[in-house]
Amino acid sequence: MKSVLKIVPAACLAFALVLGAVPATAQQQAAPSAPSPGAIAAAREILTLKHASAMYANAVPGMVEKVKGTLIGQNLNYQKDLNELAPIVAKQLAGREQEIGDGMVGVYAGEFTEQELKDLVTFYKSPLGQKLLTNEPKAISLSMQVMNAWAQNFSEVVMGVFRTEMRKRGKEI
Repeated sequence: MKSVLKIVPAACLAFALVLGAVPATAQQQAAPSAPSPGAIAAAREILTLKHASAMYANAVPGMVEKVKGTLIGQNLNYQKDLNELAPIVAKQLAGREQEIGDGMVGVYAGEFTEQELKDLVTFYKSPLGQKLLTNEPKAISLSMQVMNAWAQNFSEVVMGVFRTEMRKRGKEI
């Protein structure tokens, strides 16, 4: 553990030195320019094809419930009022989740060129692209299961190594 603690600050220092070595003009040139209308349109189409809005469709009611829970925790005497107000607040703020979609469009339009985005649209409309859009959620879910199983098994391996090393020191854990 001590060796890790020595490496981390050294790595941070090295990273900071590398960043400091980048000339100011290069840092200024890295500032992104505004995406073109075509890039924004293509990014929006990609996100539509990917059904990205499903990720944030319930963001407003979810956030209203989360904030309501926090407020109830801080104001137990107002629980009845806060419960009554939650649907009203959710209705007043309905549609604001689209701000997430607009932000995602900006991210895609900023990360890819207009031509790359158009090429991606073409790909997602192709049979292989459609198959990817259909099967990717399942593939991601199954991949997460693989990662979780690995983590569970590997944590037991790590625990065993710790126990072995502690036994060598005459200590049982």
